[in-house]
Amino acid sequence: MSAAEHTSTGTSGGQMSTSSTMLSLADKQKYIENYDFPYCDESSKYEKVTKIGQGTFGEVFKAREKKSTKKFVALKKVLMENEKEGFPITALREIRILQLLKHENVVNLIEICRTKATAQNRYRSTFYLVFDFCEHDLAGLLSNINVKFNLGEIKKVMQQLLNGLYYIHSNKILHRDMKAANVLITKNGVLKLADFGLARAFSVSKNGLPNRYTNRVVTLWYRPPELLLGDRNYGPPVDMWGAGCIMAEMWTRSPIMQGATEQQQLILISQLCGSFTNDVWADVENLELFHKMELPMGHKRKVRERLRPYVKDPHGIDLLDYLLMLDPKKRIDADTALNHDFFWTDPMPCDLSKMLSQHTQSMFEYLTPPRRPGHIRHYQQQMVNMQAKPQDNSYQDRVY
Repeated sequence: MSAAEHTSTGTSGGQMSTSSTMLSLADKQKYIENYDFPYCDESSKYEKVTKIGQGTFGEVFKAREKKSTKKFVALKKVLMENEKEGFPITALREIRILQLLKHENVVNLIEICRTKATAQNRYRSTFYLVFDFCEHDLAGLLSNINVKFNLGEIKKVMQQLLNGLYYIHSNKILHRDMKAANVLITKNGVLKLADFGLARAFSVSKNGLPNRYTNRVVTLWYRPPELLLGDRNYGPPVDMWGAGCIMAEMWTRSPIMQGATEQQQLILISQLCGSFTNDVWADVENLELFHKMELPMGHKRKVRERLRPYVKDPHGIDLLDYLLMLDPKKRIDADTALNHDFFWTDPMPCDLSKMLSQHTQSMFEYLTPPRRPGHIRHYQQQMVNMQAKPQDNSYQDRVY
């Protein structure tokens, strides 16, 4: 909410009655400039260093505290889509969730700060969420060919990611935007789940009535099939699908299914995970969009076959197969995944800090060129040539 809007409400914090509307313009401006936000410091205490992120959510900056510790933080600008409606409900939800979640593998919200309301900004404050600074995001690291993860380090990344998911799911929170760019990693190798702008609390259906959550969530390349088919009564498995996509990406270095539309994404999923039938996914035909989409039939599941050229570890292949199950009821949960043999066989998960210490520059998706799946296409073309009668190859070069 802007400072100007605070004045019209007659809040006690500013000690101003509704008669404030009778003040002169100069008196109003003076009042606004001296308005005190008791729980919200001014953003001037931080000095912006560089922009490290931008998207539909707004902008993210690396900043430094001017006094005291001079530590680095991340400032996430709150996007005011419609200022007349006040502070965005999506931002309020994100703040509330982040205040509740306190875990080593979840990004830490330090405070909310704002700019001073002045004539220069039309007496409208800009608000920022202030987070502990993390030096990298996973998408940025995977974009750099000089960053090489060994198997023990891949296990450590996935172990921490699943620890974070286990914690938030245990606290009845869905992330709903799992992707490599939303996985932050500090220079000391600590992973943090970030960007809870689409997160929400979930609950078991009450009185036999299904939940009606929006299915317009999760970045398309990481969106699970149940959401693409219109499911609105979903839960933690939507995040586990994203975890599977991210895990595969640790070896391929690029998103594994890059559809341009929801229709294309469903085709890519069926080419990798098999066609959508009641035999493999009970009641899939009851989903809202099942009969409205042109879904390819006759595809066999090929997760293991197509991943094996990249993922040499048999336990890794097995875990990926469970994470990328079409039927969300068959998809592995975070707790079970953490107990999978992948994490309990040699090489064991190992510290990331030594590898990361070789790279002094921060790596974020925003600061790197788009990742291209060029190295995937050669193998993919081989797969196309091996098929005597391919059913649909129009998007074949966008997946393994």
